[in-house]
Amino acid sequence: MAENLPPKVIRALAKELKSLDESPPEDIRVHVNDDNFSSIFADIEGPPGTPYESGVFRIRLLLSPDFPQTPPKGYFVTKIFHPNIAKNGEICVNVLKKDWKPTLGLRHVLLVVRCLLIEPFPESALNEDAGKMLMEDYEGYAKHARLMTNIHAMKSKPRTNKVAIAESTVVNSNAEEIHIPLTLNTANKDTSGADAGCNAAGGEAPSSACPSPSAKKPKGDVGTLKLQVDKKKMDVRKKSLKRL
Repeated sequence: MAENLPPKVIRALAKELKSLDESPPEDIRVHVNDDNFSSIFADIEGPPGTPYESGVFRIRLLLSPDFPQTPPKGYFVTKIFHPNIAKNGEICVNVLKKDWKPTLGLRHVLLVVRCLLIEPFPESALNEDAGKMLMEDYEGYAKHARLMTNIHAMKSKPRTNKVAIAESTVVNSNAEEIHIPLTLNTANKDTSGADAGCNAAGGEAPSSACPSPSAKKPKGDVGTLKLQVDKKKMDVRKKSLKRL
């Protein structure tokens, strides 16, 4: 509890937490319980180009009564597949162990944890399965890490009514049936698979390799297609009238 921390430490923490709130580190947001400064929560966005991209991971820093003489203990509250994060969420990073200095603040700790998502260290793995897979089969490691991210760390999105677009449309008439192929519309197609493939090597993929889901087809293409469909319909009707 906060009362277990010396008043001097509480004042220093309050000052640093205010700084983190007013000027948060990149892709990190700290949450504070004013009644308990000894337990600090933070949400870290998965870095782009990693298997954790698009996920939001909550971590917890526990401060002991003799903080900052001893480092905080760090845990991932959100489940994650990572060599340096144990299955119970414990974080293995030197800044929380032998490299800790009382002059280091929470901001430094949070930045180091985020960097750990970018560059794991399988040599000092707490999760031996993840460490071994990272060394021997990166593609398998990245696939499993992305799966865990999708299951446990994705932001909830508002539901939308999705309309499936067929690869072809059929124009029916009493006389005959015509199949008119449609141009593939990438604007409404899920590109998550493409993004995963582009990021499989662990680097940030160029925008040209992963088309933006928001990209729109030129209006001319749509208009031309509509005219072709209308013309086909008219030809069918004319043939039907001739047969009467």
